[in-house]
Amino acid sequence: MKRILMIATGGTIASRPSEAGLTPQLSAEELLSMAPAIANFCKVETLQLMNIDSTNMSPDCWLKLSSCIEQRYVQFDGFVITHGTDTMAYTAAALSYLIQGSGKPIMLSGSQRSIWLRDTDARTNLQDAFRAAADSALAGVYVVFDGKVICGTRARKMRTKSMNAFSSIDWPEAALLREGRILHLLNDHQAYPQVRFYRNLDPRVFVLRLIPGMDTAILPKLAVVYDALIIESFGVGGLPCYESEDFVTALKTWTDAGKPVVITTQVPHEGSDLGVYEVGARAAGLPGVLQAYTMTIEAVVTKMMWILGLTKDPEQIKALFYEPVAHDLLKFEEPDERV
Repeated sequence: MKRILMIATGGTIASRPSEAGLTPQLSAEELLSMAPAIANFCKVETLQLMNIDSTNMSPDCWLKLSSCIEQRYVQFDGFVITHGTDTMAYTAAALSYLIQGSGKPIMLSGSQRSIWLRDTDARTNLQDAFRAAADSALAGVYVVFDGKVICGTRARKMRTKSMNAFSSIDWPEAALLREGRILHLLNDHQAYPQVRFYRNLDPRVFVLRLIPGMDTAILPKLAVVYDALIIESFGVGGLPCYESEDFVTALKTWTDAGKPVVITTQVPHEGSDLGVYEVGARAAGLPGVLQAYTMTIEAVVTKMMWILGLTKDPEQIKALFYEPVAHDLLKFEEPDERV
């Protein structure tokens, strides 16, 4: 049987009621004891790395998770991380950049209701995560939820209460789990010469969501504090040009300082395309302005943190941002098709 390390971080799956509301209280061992069927198909060791609501997850926590896996990578055949659902997609994306070329499965899972409750999705999700972690064909970082195995750079939480909380954005699920069996949908298994772990992130990345009539005065002020700006624009992407306010001019504070600006879209599916409208083409013409295409906001944020942890050189930032990692960019979005 495969040896799997379970790394517990807290979240709803490990919560019990308290006077202040649900709080993570159950240990990794307690979680595992509530899903005894897992022992029938893999050998499990547990590690309680933290016990927090995932709202409190941070880049420092991602580095701790990556380091934990790096230190134990040789000892185990796969890894299961139990995690709260609210920031699980961010953690999955971050680990996809911090741990590249993994030949072993790294599965994140949790639940919409605590495993402490009778009517819960926790036991099924936990069992599915361990089955996926024991399948060597699913090498890399994934989210396992509601019977779906989703690439770590493509997962997004789309529902706040329903059991089918996560979707794969503009990329097919890697596999489905039905009654304990795995149905592979992607032939994605490949031989990796060596896993590579990264140990630095720059958290000074700001996400600005555009609203109609937004004042551009905020842009230079943000550049004093942050190293990168991600703008969630409208539709396929663009920057407003009002009679008295010009976003393109305001962004020169960033571009003149060599700080990257990424334009993405507020629309969940099909991504950005700055070449469609004038408001997009004007923005794309600025040096240092990148576009996200179909990358999720979680992937854009964590990829930029990873890149800035490696370099502050604008040309290197651009090259790394457009280099596909773990299916975060589609093939047609590679250089020949860019604005």
